[in-house]
Amino acid sequence: RAGPRGSQHNPTTHNKPTMSFKLPHLPYNTDALAPKISKETLEYHYGKHHQGYVNKLNTMAEQDPELAKMSLEEIIKTKTGKPQAIAGQVWNHTFYWHCMKKNGGGKPTGKLAELIEKQFGSFDEFQQKFSETANNHFGSGWAWLVRDDKNNLEIMDTHDGNNPLSQGKIPILTIDVWEHAYYVDYRNMRPSYVKAFFEVVDWDAVESRLAQV
Repeated sequence: RAGPRGSQHNPTTHNKPTMSFKLPHLPYNTDALAPKISKETLEYHYGKHHQGYVNKLNTMAEQDPELAKMSLEEIIKTKTGKPQAIAGQVWNHTFYWHCMKKNGGGKPTGKLAELIEKQFGSFDEFQQKFSETANNHFGSGWAWLVRDDKNNLEIMDTHDGNNPLSQGKIPILTIDVWEHAYYVDYRNMRPSYVKAFFEVVDWDAVESRLAQV
């Protein structure tokens, strides 16, 4: 059986139409974030859940030619209801994987560190507020650090597959707080997962998403 990295390559589908949306490769091996986020969690979360959202979006695109011609960002910004939610889940998961890395964690430096200190008082205060937002979010969804075009930072949360792009915000960091993101490793202890997330964050990637102003 093919591993998660090959999930979008199915030799039995060669006679079917090309899918409009594909599952992107993970930016690291499935064991790269262990033990904070286990290989089992990544294989399940990426290979089953993320792939599942891609499959659902492709089914919709087969039934709606207009959808098939749009990017994920265009669907998120212009559509409503199920298409927006499913496209959001595809985009959100891809973005989430790119918020973490092997041997990540620590604290941001440079411009990002300055902006966090300016906006929230200190990194510790930011981490506490972001963690509270993630931990207190009711039900399934996401917690985000977003910016505007002048790099004003804001912490927010969204429900289900919603994405800050639909509200004119630009994401620079996210954590998935759907239970499938952490149940294998932490059962129902979301705060333990949120704490572990900060130990694998890729702060260089987060800083690269700041506006060049």
